[in-house]
Amino acid sequence: MSEQTTPQAQWSVTVTPVIAAITTLCASSALAGVIDGMRWLGYAGIAVIVVTATGLALRAIRTPTLVVGLAQMVALLFLVVALFTNSGILGVIPGPKAFAELGEVLRKSVDAVQTGVPPVPASTPMLCLVVIAIGLVAVLVDTLAVSAGAPAACGLVLLCVYAVPASLADELLPWWSFVLGATSFALLLAVDGAHRHQQWRNRPALPDTAAAFGSPTTMVSSALVLGLLAGVVVTGIGTVGGLPGGSGGGGGGGGLALKPFTALRGMLDQGTNVELFRVRGLGNEGRYLRAMTLPRYDRNGGWTAADALPDDIPADSDLPPAPGDDGGGTITRISIEPINSQDLWAPVYGIPRKLRDIPKGMFYDQSGGMVYSRNSRKLPTYVEEADMSQPTAADLRLAGYDFGEIDPVYLAGDGIDPEVVALAKQITDGKTTMFDKALALQKHFERSNGFDYKTKTGTSSDEDALKEFLFRSKIGYCEQYASAMAILARAAGIPSRVAIGYTAGFQSGDYRSITTQDAHAWVEVFFPAQGWVTFDPTPLSDGRTYEAPYTTSDPNTETSTPVSESAVPSESAAPSTSAQQNPDDQTDPGNEAAIPGESTGSIPWQLFAALICALLLVAAMAVAHFRRDLLKFAVPVVAALGTLTVFFLASILSWWLAVLVLVLVAAIVPAMVREWWRHDRRHAVLAGSPASASAAWTELMAESWDRGASLSDADTVRTAARRMSREHNLDEGGKQALRTVVSSVERSWYGGRTEDPALAQAFDEVVSGLRRTAPLPWKARLLPRSVVQPRRTKR
Repeated sequence: MSEQTTPQAQWSVTVTPVIAAITTLCASSALAGVIDGMRWLGYAGIAVIVVTATGLALRAIRTPTLVVGLAQMVALLFLVVALFTNSGILGVIPGPKAFAELGEVLRKSVDAVQTGVPPVPASTPMLCLVVIAIGLVAVLVDTLAVSAGAPAACGLVLLCVYAVPASLADELLPWWSFVLGATSFALLLAVDGAHRHQQWRNRPALPDTAAAFGSPTTMVSSALVLGLLAGVVVTGIGTVGGLPGGSGGGGGGGGLALKPFTALRGMLDQGTNVELFRVRGLGNEGRYLRAMTLPRYDRNGGWTAADALPDDIPADSDLPPAPGDDGGGTITRISIEPINSQDLWAPVYGIPRKLRDIPKGMFYDQSGGMVYSRNSRKLPTYVEEADMSQPTAADLRLAGYDFGEIDPVYLAGDGIDPEVVALAKQITDGKTTMFDKALALQKHFERSNGFDYKTKTGTSSDEDALKEFLFRSKIGYCEQYASAMAILARAAGIPSRVAIGYTAGFQSGDYRSITTQDAHAWVEVFFPAQGWVTFDPTPLSDGRTYEAPYTTSDPNTETSTPVSESAVPSESAAPSTSAQQNPDDQTDPGNEAAIPGESTGSIPWQLFAALICALLLVAAMAVAHFRRDLLKFAVPVVAALGTLTVFFLASILSWWLAVLVLVLVAAIVPAMVREWWRHDRRHAVLAGSPASASAAWTELMAESWDRGASLSDADTVRTAARRMSREHNLDEGGKQALRTVVSSVERSWYGGRTEDPALAQAFDEVVSGLRRTAPLPWKARLLPRSVVQPRRTKR
């Protein structure tokens, strides 16, 4: 078999990659069920376009299959560096700084996937994850459909694309996503079936690339195994995390997989209000329901859980007193009925003394005051016997500073920014007791100091976000308030931790209903001989804030006074447009809905324009294939529509990127058009029709013209053949095949003989000879002369 490609390869390098790209993009629409808005679709489209365009360009210049796949992944890496880092060499080439920056973005994206409650905001980390994931899927689908010649196997890969959001979403995925995916996949199979039918009719051999990948059975079996393995790995990521060592997944090294603030933000931002618990026996008590506590402050990641949780105290036994607890107090029996909660934690009130009806495998963390399991589970209704007694302000003032009962981790404040330390010192200056200092810190966050509560801020619990919240924007929700107060307490030498749980909910009949909108974070401060005491700095406006009696009935409490800006180092007064500030982590104080970097949910008009162009592109490609007489009109239309599709998709992200992509696409269009013409003429030669001889001669003249030959329209067929043989130094095999082609062309043009069984083989040998003795340089491959400087050939 010669090096020339077959009709199947014609589709494989032109139509099939485009249909495969459309199929991948349609399948990615399943992410609409777990990511808010439609902004992410533009990023997914760009990733698919970059991968597909790279494959088309490299196959047009006959690059080996393995190199094509590697180049597609390199192009995807360049795209990720260009979109999500600021340290790339020339903006796109990854270097050490770019890799470090990209690693941080990916870390945040994994946190969002592990703990986010769908639909999650289209934040920068999530968009980065979308580009990488859909880009890799596009590489795999393109390889299977084009290089391996097994588009049916792509169905298993695309099924994984649907499986991941289906396993994370609380509701059914959008119906239109399934329609788009099924329709596009059926189109891919139809295209494959069409060219296989033509292959059978014309009886050419299979392409070498397909044979290299093995039999169809091997391909499908391998794809099935890979799909199942991917499903097992990917669907291990859940919305509730997991503890290490458990079968429910999780991290390693003894740490918690759960990133609680991300999950908390997800619940607060969730569009629908889902009931989580029903509580009976609480009465009119407005106490908070505590799920977990975070003892560790890390300036790079905010507040995190302990390195390891003990499992030596079963939760269904008598629970020992917590630090600072004398084991007394009046017992209140509270029934907690989980409704739609499935988690690692069994939330509790106050100080738990005993838990009834709690399943086996649950443990009690005496230091953190938490009840937990190694695996996420849906709990039955359980009863907590809790000590709900609270100290008075006088008791807390007499508590002293003996912290020997608690772990030193609750006092650790390494890495706290000097500005934050200075602010803590200013707030607590003149306060003689630890209680008065803690109370002053809580009152610092009142509205009179300019703080405002909003659930959608886009900020995270890292050091930059802390300074932005404390010194500039002062806009946040309970995450920012609790995190900031606990850090200020540590800076003032006060043992503190952040608690995650729920407010008291609302009364409904004989129970209190707690929903996702009651998700909350607050601060707990340790007082010797009194234990952990609640302080809540968040100024909730709907009356859900719990005001403990020791903070409201104390005659010595006073209204907070604004903190002087001059008392804080000058850097804190830096404008909010600082280069360190992340635009995705801000909000407009005057408009809560206007969050830069977050989708409003509307579908951009560019997407509609891109879809229309894509549909017209498919139609034009079909016309070009089935109506050869219209080929010269269809090819420029296909090129224009493909370019417009890319342009509109890129413009969803930014217009400058659209222009850049437009330039890059325009650069590879000549090579793509030349490849199209080459394979179309090859198909005509194989067809054995009256036009076969003319198609063969036209293609040979184009090959010669691309190699710089000086052809003349006045030359006869024999004269042109002699010139071709001389200027391209054809070897003996090529010359002999050229004589056969010339004879066939003359018999067709002048003798009326339209069929010549030897024409196709001779044509292949001439082309192979040209490639042996006069290989095309890279410039001629990218800018073929027959496209950019077309000439008319005789007949």
